[in-house]
Amino acid sequence: MTTGFDPATFVAALTRRPGVYRMLGPDGSILYVGKARDLKRRVASYFGSQQIHPKTQALMREVACVEVTVTATEQEALLLEYNLIKAHQPRYNVLLRDDKSYPFIYVSTQQAFPRFEFRRGRRRGAGRFLGPFPSAASVRETLVQVHKLFQVRQCSDAFFANRTRPCLQHQIGRCSAPCVDRITCDDYRRDVEDALLFLEGRNDAVLASLLGRMELAAERLDFERAATYRDQVQAIKRIQAEQVISGRPVPDTDVLAAHNEAGLSCITLLSVRGGRVLGTRDYFPRASPDTAPEELLGAFIAQHYPLQPPPREILCTHALEERTLLELALGSAAGHPVSIRHAVRGLRRRWLQMAAENARQAATRQRVAGAGLAAQFDDLVAQLGLPAVPRRIECFDVSHSGGSETMAACVVFGPGGPLKSDYRRFALREPAAGDDYAALAETVRRRYRSQVEGEALLPELILVDGGRGQLGRVSEVLDELGLSHIPLVGIAKGSDRRPGEERLWLRGESQPRRLAGNSPALHLLQQVRDEAHRFAITGHRQRRSRVRLVSTLEQIPGLGPARRRALLRHFGGLQGIRQAGVGELARVPGISAALAARIHTSLHGGED
Repeated sequence: MTTGFDPATFVAALTRRPGVYRMLGPDGSILYVGKARDLKRRVASYFGSQQIHPKTQALMREVACVEVTVTATEQEALLLEYNLIKAHQPRYNVLLRDDKSYPFIYVSTQQAFPRFEFRRGRRRGAGRFLGPFPSAASVRETLVQVHKLFQVRQCSDAFFANRTRPCLQHQIGRCSAPCVDRITCDDYRRDVEDALLFLEGRNDAVLASLLGRMELAAERLDFERAATYRDQVQAIKRIQAEQVISGRPVPDTDVLAAHNEAGLSCITLLSVRGGRVLGTRDYFPRASPDTAPEELLGAFIAQHYPLQPPPREILCTHALEERTLLELALGSAAGHPVSIRHAVRGLRRRWLQMAAENARQAATRQRVAGAGLAAQFDDLVAQLGLPAVPRRIECFDVSHSGGSETMAACVVFGPGGPLKSDYRRFALREPAAGDDYAALAETVRRRYRSQVEGEALLPELILVDGGRGQLGRVSEVLDELGLSHIPLVGIAKGSDRRPGEERLWLRGESQPRRLAGNSPALHLLQQVRDEAHRFAITGHRQRRSRVRLVSTLEQIPGLGPARRRALLRHFGGLQGIRQAGVGELARVPGISAALAARIHTSLHGGED
């Protein structure tokens, strides 16, 4: 940390080249990150005598030092600013907070018979990724249309490779059964090409292709195939009519609207792909209450699109000062031109109005929900005698089946609601797995061992799902770790296990407390406890299903890891193995007739 910082001397020595500056506090933490076309001019503006924004005044009262990084271009400065904001989460920057990745439609175009499936997260591997879509529901709805119209497959490769007869998807008219040669590779490829054109919004090209194939089938007197193409054409025309979109085709577009309400900032993203409005997604960035909408939108674009591929067109409800720079940076990263527009007419203007109204409604809903949550936190402070409103609450729960496949969970809540990116699960083994008290103690120890070493944030209130016994064991662990100063509460269900009859055990008190059934604090504690229970039991069920899948085969004598992998690969899963006969099992490499009979007997309990 630099001492004796002199703003005048520092500014005088600065270059006029582009770069990034970092405002540091007395403890060396980064308070604010900014970029500049001219570092000297930009940094000097903070220390001048002219009037500055109240938010900037608050920032400058805490600044003890400034650091700069010079870049070759302003575009490089923009990218570096994004990386630093993402890494350090400075308090005075507009921060985009979202722990959910976007969903895509993945098409395995590298295969002879490509499949269409739902994907989320990073775009890895060969093939094409179409999207992103605003929600999982919009992806699934689109996939249903694609499977109905073009009958492309959606099954896994293992399932596809081991079919001997068509599956149910073929029976209901959603797959052309390429797995059993009910369609040629060339015809299937044409269906895939038409499906891709449909997903790209090029419906006219799809209709032209289908009409040509229908006429060709009619000339060959293949009237059944011609009727299939006719039905596809009619279905696509119905979809076009339902979309109620007219005029020239439009490029893929993202529509952004910013809205401030009572100190709450909201950004709504409306996605348009292939001329179809796919839905909206709302973001609530952390920002100063008086942050201008233009600043919100600029920060959102700079932080959002390095994570997601930008479309060719972005519409904004407000004009951006750095529009040209953002266009160049996004276009360079995406490999295609990106246009950011504000003043538009016709259909695009209606999209902007729709996004703006959605942003206003989302901000109102969030404000009302936040007010209720704030009242719950205030009541919690009063009921439990806490020194201040806890900014971080962590709750623990354990789930198991008779002591097996024990899974513990920790959920995190703050004044803004659940912090799902901070949730954690802990797989427990013997001896703690069969003892709820020991399981909680081990979980808390593993959770806070790294926090004590300074690697993560510590909570200001810890909750455990349990009574006096669980509270005592967790209290011992916290004492070992030197965390006895953190308030600890156990939430025990009443005798009838009905909501509203919970007893609260506080560390250091010999008798439990009871809160009124309509207490906002009790409602908050119930919500946090129920979320911990949901997260724990979901993890337990997932672990149990995985273990059962493997353990069923592990119990069969003579069936080692290599043969188990061969069976699962050949039949696509345990269900396929159960459905197979002895002869089919024996055809798997490495499985003898005697072993096949033993496998069949073990899976069917000796039934004929």
